[in-house]
Amino acid sequence: MRRLCYGMNLSVDGYIAAPGDDLGWSAPSDELFEWWLDEERAISLFLYGRRLWETMSAYWPTGDQQPGATPAQIEFARNWRDTPKVVFSSTVDEVDWNAHLVAGDAVAEIARLRSGDGGPMRVGGAALAGAAMRAGLIDEYAIVTHPVLVGGGAPFFHPLDGWANLDLVETRTFPGGVTLARYETRR
Repeated sequence: MRRLCYGMNLSVDGYIAAPGDDLGWSAPSDELFEWWLDEERAISLFLYGRRLWETMSAYWPTGDQQPGATPAQIEFARNWRDTPKVVFSSTVDEVDWNAHLVAGDAVAEIARLRSGDGGPMRVGGAALAGAAMRAGLIDEYAIVTHPVLVGGGAPFFHPLDGWANLDLVETRTFPGGVTLARYETRR
């Protein structure tokens, strides 16, 4: 069985994007970017909701060609292009960049993919991850908290039908007061 991971940058008040989809508060330090790169290299399949897919596919296909791109950004772009992706959307007509489109039942497809063989998967996008959380499919949470309150926007966590007990397996501090808390779901 594959592991399903959910991790993103979030504000202290629990948002992954401020109102208006503003992400300006979450610019990573070089050290944090390197950590995210290492995380992404370990993933064998990315699972994206429509909004995160649109954000990622608007930049990373050519992220390595941007003026001033760091070696880590160049590697991140190459890794992003090379890693298989599944995009869950009923409004997108086609996807590219090594991606496959699924318009049907996202939870059923994620459960099917998780039950198969292969390396770890990462779910991205709060709404898609929320559906996977409610279905009990998330095995690991990587919560990277930035020291800012944004007051609203897109929440990292969505309401659950019941408790999900977690075990803290790692903590780390990055420049600028950013902290990582990694949890595994207690099964």
